[in-house]
Amino acid sequence: MKDVGTRVSALWIVVMFTMVFADIVGMMMPGVLEAMSAGDVGVPVTQGLLLVFAILIEIPIAMIFVSRILKPVANRWANTVAAVVTTVFVVGGGSPYLHYYFFATVEVACMALIVWSVWSRRNSNAAAAQPAG
Repeated sequence: MKDVGTRVSALWIVVMFTMVFADIVGMMMPGVLEAMSAGDVGVPVTQGLLLVFAILIEIPIAMIFVSRILKPVANRWANTVAAVVTTVFVVGGGSPYLHYYFFATVEVACMALIVWSVWSRRNSNAAAAQPAG
């Protein structure tokens, strides 16, 4: 994929699918659904907490589209900020289970590749604009 927007958008899709399936697999653990239904998730479940989670989950969803339409400079910064915020959310909200470590590793690797992709494109554009000599 030569088009950075397409590559980055595809990586955000991988991040989203991985986040969804990490949650699904996590709910398969015995007792998890019952605890969630009882509101026993380690912190009080409030409307505000659910709103924060919804916003944090919406960031990678929005980036699937946004990374394809923004101009290069805005794209670079939006993807970098979104990747950092989402990485903090993934790492900070993790659980100490092997399946979560696996999913989190895939997500963080994809976000690192997103950041690398948008910043390395800048360097290749600068090199291409330089006169040969």
